[in-house]
Amino acid sequence: MLLRKYMSLLGVGSANIDLVLPKDTYHRGELINGYFYIKGGTIEQKVKRIDCDLVMVNQSTGQEKIVDTAIILSTNVINSEECNKISFTFKLPETIQASSEDITYRFKTRLTFNEGVASNDQDFIQVI
Repeated sequence: MLLRKYMSLLGVGSANIDLVLPKDTYHRGELINGYFYIKGGTIEQKVKRIDCDLVMVNQSTGQEKIVDTAIILSTNVINSEECNKISFTFKLPETIQASSEDITYRFKTRLTFNEGVASNDQDFIQVI
Protein backbone atom coordinates (compact mmCIF):
# COMPACT_ATOMS: atom_id res chain seq x y z
CA MET A 1 0.00 0.00 0.00
CA LEU A 2 2.78 2.42 0.89
CA LEU A 3 4.59 1.70 -2.38
CA ARG A 4 1.40 2.44 -4.39
CA LYS A 5 1.03 5.76 -2.56
CA TYR A 6 4.57 6.86 -3.40
CA MET A 7 4.20 5.69 -7.00
CA SER A 8 1.03 7.79 -7.42
CA LEU A 9 2.84 10.81 -5.94
CA LEU A 10 5.27 10.41 -8.85
CA GLY A 11 2.41 10.10 -11.33
CA VAL A 12 2.49 6.33 -11.77
CA GLY A 13 -1.00 4.93 -11.22
CA SER A 14 -2.58 8.27 -10.35
CA ALA A 15 -6.04 9.38 -11.49
CA ASN A 16 -6.52 10.56 -15.09
CA ILE A 17 -8.74 13.20 -16.67
CA ASP A 18 -10.24 13.37 -20.15
CA LEU A 19 -12.35 16.23 -21.51
CA VAL A 20 -15.14 14.67 -23.58
CA LEU A 21 -16.74 16.96 -26.16
CA PRO A 22 -19.72 16.06 -28.39
CA LYS A 23 -17.97 17.31 -31.55
CA ASP A 24 -14.77 19.04 -32.62
CA THR A 25 -16.08 21.93 -34.77
CA TYR A 26 -17.76 24.98 -33.23
CA HIS A 27 -18.98 28.44 -34.28
CA ARG A 28 -17.76 31.63 -32.65
CA GLY A 29 -19.99 32.44 -29.68
CA GLU A 30 -21.27 28.85 -29.43
CA LEU A 31 -21.89 27.25 -26.05
CA ILE A 32 -19.88 24.03 -25.65
CA ASN A 33 -21.37 21.39 -23.35
CA GLY A 34 -19.30 18.35 -22.47
CA TYR A 35 -17.89 16.69 -19.40
CA PHE A 36 -14.67 15.80 -17.65
CA TYR A 37 -14.22 12.05 -17.27
CA ILE A 38 -12.06 11.26 -14.24
CA LYS A 39 -10.79 7.72 -13.67
CA GLY A 40 -9.25 6.91 -10.32
CA GLY A 41 -5.80 5.39 -10.07
CA THR A 42 -4.37 2.75 -7.81
CA ILE A 43 -5.11 4.65 -4.58
CA GLU A 44 -7.63 7.26 -3.48
CA GLN A 45 -6.58 10.85 -4.15
CA LYS A 46 -8.01 14.20 -3.08
CA VAL A 47 -8.82 16.41 -6.09
CA LYS A 48 -7.79 20.03 -5.57
CA ARG A 49 -8.87 21.66 -8.85
CA ILE A 50 -9.51 21.29 -12.55
CA ASP A 51 -8.13 23.95 -14.89
CA CYS A 52 -9.20 24.00 -18.53
CA ASP A 53 -7.56 26.60 -20.81
CA LEU A 54 -8.70 27.41 -24.33
CA VAL A 55 -5.38 27.97 -26.09
CA MET A 56 -4.88 29.61 -29.48
CA VAL A 57 -1.71 28.50 -31.29
CA ASN A 58 -0.18 30.52 -34.12
CA GLN A 59 1.46 27.77 -36.18
CA SER A 60 3.66 30.17 -38.16
CA THR A 61 5.26 31.75 -35.06
CA GLY A 62 4.77 28.88 -32.58
CA GLN A 63 3.22 31.35 -30.12
CA GLU A 64 0.54 30.08 -27.73
CA LYS A 65 -2.03 32.41 -26.18
CA ILE A 66 -4.59 31.52 -23.52
CA VAL A 67 -7.95 32.84 -24.72
CA ASP A 68 -9.96 31.96 -21.60
CA THR A 69 -9.87 29.59 -18.62
CA ALA A 70 -12.49 27.53 -16.81
CA ILE A 71 -11.61 26.56 -13.22
CA ILE A 72 -13.38 24.11 -10.94
CA LEU A 73 -12.23 24.05 -7.32
CA SER A 74 -12.85 20.79 -5.49
CA THR A 75 -12.46 18.96 -2.22
CA ASN A 76 -13.72 15.64 -3.64
CA VAL A 77 -11.88 12.38 -3.22
CA ILE A 78 -11.53 10.04 -6.20
CA ASN A 79 -11.34 6.46 -4.97
CA SER A 80 -9.18 3.77 -6.49
CA GLU A 81 -10.52 2.76 -9.94
CA GLU A 82 -13.62 4.99 -9.45
CA CYS A 83 -15.01 6.83 -12.49
CA ASN A 84 -16.67 10.27 -12.24
CA LYS A 85 -18.18 12.70 -14.72
CA ILE A 86 -18.19 16.44 -14.07
CA SER A 87 -20.16 18.74 -16.37
CA PHE A 88 -18.24 21.21 -18.53
CA THR A 89 -19.77 24.31 -20.12
CA PHE A 90 -17.74 26.87 -22.05
CA LYS A 91 -18.89 29.77 -24.25
CA LEU A 92 -16.56 30.54 -27.12
CA PRO A 93 -15.90 34.26 -27.45
CA GLU A 94 -17.62 35.97 -30.40
CA THR A 95 -14.42 37.83 -31.27
CA ILE A 96 -11.89 35.01 -31.67
CA GLN A 97 -10.35 34.31 -35.04
CA ALA A 98 -11.59 31.36 -37.04
CA SER A 99 -9.32 28.33 -37.28
CA SER A 100 -7.04 28.30 -40.30
CA GLU A 101 -3.81 26.77 -41.49
CA ASP A 102 -1.96 29.20 -39.18
CA ILE A 103 -4.42 29.44 -36.26
CA THR A 104 -5.45 26.36 -34.25
CA TYR A 105 -7.26 25.91 -30.94
CA ARG A 106 -7.12 23.32 -28.18
CA PHE A 107 -8.38 22.83 -24.66
CA LYS A 108 -5.56 22.06 -22.22
CA THR A 109 -6.94 20.39 -19.10
CA ARG A 110 -5.09 19.83 -15.81
CA LEU A 111 -6.36 17.78 -12.87
CA THR A 112 -4.48 18.86 -9.75
CA PHE A 113 -4.37 16.84 -6.54
CA ASN A 114 -3.50 17.85 -2.99
CA GLU A 115 -0.57 15.43 -3.32
CA GLY A 116 0.95 13.98 -6.46
CA VAL A 117 1.58 14.83 -10.09
CA ALA A 118 -1.17 16.59 -12.07
CA SER A 119 -2.94 14.72 -14.87
CA ASN A 120 -3.07 16.50 -18.25
CA ASP A 121 -5.25 16.24 -21.35
CA GLN A 122 -5.44 18.09 -24.68
CA ASP A 123 -8.41 18.31 -27.04
CA PHE A 124 -8.19 20.08 -30.39
CA ILE A 125 -11.20 21.97 -31.74
CA GLN A 126 -11.90 23.88 -34.91
CA VAL A 127 -13.58 27.31 -34.78
CA ILE A 128 -15.55 28.41 -37.84
